[in-house]
Amino acid sequence: MMRTARPEDLETLLDWAAAEGWNPGLDDAAAFHSADPAGFFLALRDGAPVAAISVVNHDDRNAFLGLYLCRPDWRGQGIGFALWQHALAHAGTRSIGLDGVAAQQENYAKSGFARHGATQRFTGSLAPRIHPGIRPVTAPDIPALIALDHAAGGVHRPAFLSSWLAPTPTRQAVMREDGTGFAVIRHCRSGSKIGPILAPDTAAALALAETAQALLPTPVTAIDLPQRNTALRDALTARGFTLGFETARMYRGPAPASDTRLAAIATMELG
Repeated sequence: MMRTARPEDLETLLDWAAAEGWNPGLDDAAAFHSADPAGFFLALRDGAPVAAISVVNHDDRNAFLGLYLCRPDWRGQGIGFALWQHALAHAGTRSIGLDGVAAQQENYAKSGFARHGATQRFTGSLAPRIHPGIRPVTAPDIPALIALDHAAGGVHRPAFLSSWLAPTPTRQAVMREDGTGFAVIRHCRSGSKIGPILAPDTAAALALAETAQALLPTPVTAIDLPQRNTALRDALTARGFTLGFETARMYRGPAPASDTRLAAIATMELG
């Protein structure tokens, strides 16, 4: 049996993701679900969930696949793949992106996905520092930041970002006062993550990240970079950050047209 996941189910799915080493945010479930309430799916056996996947429709052209998980004792029985096929249908004719472990690239390719670079997770200690010209995001700022994200990343994500940019005790967003960049930090099961980061250049990206770090400081922070962002990679490496792992960024259908203002992605689950 398969069904759409409910909001309370997402907490279970994020627990599974944590067990697989993905280190989700403490307050991810509500924001993820708000992006597309119909885009999260479960396979059940005897009424209990045994596999999950999300295919979140961000706009009329773009969807993103994530949270593809199967309980270890149910693997190898075709349950996950049946759920995969069921969930892909939710995207309709949209292009679908994913960040998948490199070992699964061949399997994803069989479903029509092609590699378009990679996403690299860098982890380290980021000095907290409030930079002039950067302040917390407020509700009236959000529509303009959604438009900036669309222009830089090529995907219109109003539902997701309306929630992601709203402050919670464990998630905060900061922006440049001139409106040319923003960043979001969130506390995770371990340390914190900063993403997305939208910025006109590397210096601005670092300033946004350091200001965000000052709002929710943690000893360890992870930032997920598009592989092409070598300038920010080098800047973080110079600050002692190290590459933890790399995922293959793949698309079925045309990849969205992003530019260099997209310094770091939001999440590997929703793009």
